[in-house]
Amino acid sequence: MPRIDVLADGYPLTTDAGTLAYCSILLIEGEKRLVFDSGHVGRRNLLLSRLAARGLGPQDVDLVLLSHAHWDHVQNCDLFENATILLHPHERLYASRPHRNDWATPRWTGTVLETLRLQEAGEGYEVMPGCRVIELPGHSAGTIGLEVETDAGRCWVVSDALPNGRAALTGKVSYIFWNQALAEASVKRCLAADALLYPGHDRPFRVRDGEVAYASEPRPLTVHGAGPGTPAVRFDANPLTPPPHVMAGIEEQTLERLRET
Repeated sequence: MPRIDVLADGYPLTTDAGTLAYCSILLIEGEKRLVFDSGHVGRRNLLLSRLAARGLGPQDVDLVLLSHAHWDHVQNCDLFENATILLHPHERLYASRPHRNDWATPRWTGTVLETLRLQEAGEGYEVMPGCRVIELPGHSAGTIGLEVETDAGRCWVVSDALPNGRAALTGKVSYIFWNQALAEASVKRCLAADALLYPGHDRPFRVRDGEVAYASEPRPLTVHGAGPGTPAVRFDANPLTPPPHVMAGIEEQTLERLRET
């Protein structure tokens, strides 16, 4: 059966000067070797070192599945020169013509993706035995995850369809760039799966009796160059809980619009 290994943890951290955007990067090994999301270039050296610690390099990866085309999930995909890149067809279409207000999908995204060896993958696509694609749209046009049957039980790798434990409790995702109703339906689908959930910006967890039960201890994160005495730097341990950011102009987001433009 496939095995899931966390290469880089996802963190639900942000600042008032912008987002750190550290997404989860996973290694799934079975009949094939797959990297789920590749993170942004600020984590490139970390990704390479975590692979090297396992005796691997980018050339040893068969597949990279991109849950969606947002900048913090795709920028390192060019490392994997031997890999086929799996992407939902709606996400591929959207990346070629993103909405003018979508700051998470820069206009160059589609151009970069089209230089890679892309394979479109939707609901039920068998990546390898025990590992199939699930569709979780709303956060983006073609957000996808994976259902993975492991020796320890069923897991759902869900990325930003359910980004963190807070979203699991509120039923709301923090950022919506495609369709709010679909995003909330995808949250419900994740929670109904009765599986260990691997979110986009948090540790793996289950929801039990209305509480988030994490499956692993947090990996320490060291912030260099800042501390309690650093001028103009403040630390706030309270999670940022604003209303979900729904992109302006989201009502214009339809597949018909994408196909016409």
